[in-house]
Amino acid sequence: MRFPLSVMLLLGLAPGRLAPQEPFEIEVYPYMTAGRGEWELETHLNYARLGTTTFDGTVAPTQRQVRLAAELTWGITDHWEVSGYLLGAHRPDLGFEFAGWRLRSRMRAPERWGLPVRMGFGVEFEGSRAAYSESARTLEVIAIFEKRLGPVQLTVDPTFEHDLAGPATDQGWEFGTKARAAVGVSRAVTLGLEYYGALGEVGEFLPAGRQVHQFYPSVDLRLGDDLAVNLGVGVGATNAGDRLVFKSRFEIPL
Repeated sequence: MRFPLSVMLLLGLAPGRLAPQEPFEIEVYPYMTAGRGEWELETHLNYARLGTTTFDGTVAPTQRQVRLAAELTWGITDHWEVSGYLLGAHRPDLGFEFAGWRLRSRMRAPERWGLPVRMGFGVEFEGSRAAYSESARTLEVIAIFEKRLGPVQLTVDPTFEHDLAGPATDQGWEFGTKARAAVGVSRAVTLGLEYYGALGEVGEFLPAGRQVHQFYPSVDLRLGDDLAVNLGVGVGATNAGDRLVFKSRFEIPL
């Protein structure tokens, strides 16, 4: 029971200034990484049906935005992968435009270590256009914890983010949490419930109504050996972020 308790504690933390919401890659990172020499291509396509409706500084309203992330991943070793992203978005009346880029490195502890919880670690560097982030450059650090309890697999990704450019560079690290509970109903179908929280700056507390809490019922479909699809519908519990989002992810090996 220690792992569920730690999950509850992580989800219950509520530090400082509101962290930016992740609109392009709505995914809880798993423990597993690409194998040595493997290449993978992922495409994330998301649509915010109900989102923000006014500018927040330079950041554009999210309502009715379509967001696209194309991700190419390479397995350097069996426990270490690197990824590069291109980000694009379609805003109402403006058409499709380039939104930014990302570089990510993710690694995991080998199974032979025999840890009670499978653990991983990731670092991500992002460059964004002003319409999509108040910071032109952002650093993100992600921890990954995964545990199977009977038929249910639990994954928690505590996330810490810091602006490297823009008005918030003198602020502290912002904290968020991603979590997923999933159960396989067949070899090809897995049902899940995902949570995404943007809670604020480490060491401070925000009122509950200013935090972002989103819940995504989701389904993973494995279509043969070469295509995996994730589909989900997200509902926001507060008005601080998007309140209705349709997300999808397509993954193929290369």
